[in-house]
Amino acid sequence: MFTIADFILYRSNPPGCCAASCPPDFIRSHPFQHLQKEGSSLQVLVRDNNVDQALRVLKKKLQREGIFREMKARRAYEKPSERRGREKAEAVRRSRKAARKLAIREGLIAGPAKKPRPQARPARPAAAS
Repeated sequence: MFTIADFILYRSNPPGCCAASCPPDFIRSHPFQHLQKEGSSLQVLVRDNNVDQALRVLKKKLQREGIFREMKARRAYEKPSERRGREKAEAVRRSRKAARKLAIREGLIAGPAKKPRPQARPARPAAAS
């Protein structure tokens, strides 16, 4: 099973990226150790030993990057015909969403109902000393 760090490295540099510099038996026995992350790295700061908050931030960043979706997709083999069908359905969904946003912007259809914003609370009076 992959760890998240291994998967990030794997995703940024697929296997075989340094086949000339690493012997094949090393690559087979250590599938992720020969890979180096290039470009921007994912970094989360831990402030005041608050690891729980740092983990929440890390999960949010990984969610935005699409790492969890990609890990789920790579759990099992996807046939090329299934991949084409999924990509086509995604393209149709994107085009419909773009057309809907354009129609809302041009006023052809009503947009979603806006939530009323809560009233600001009045300022508390200063304590007399």
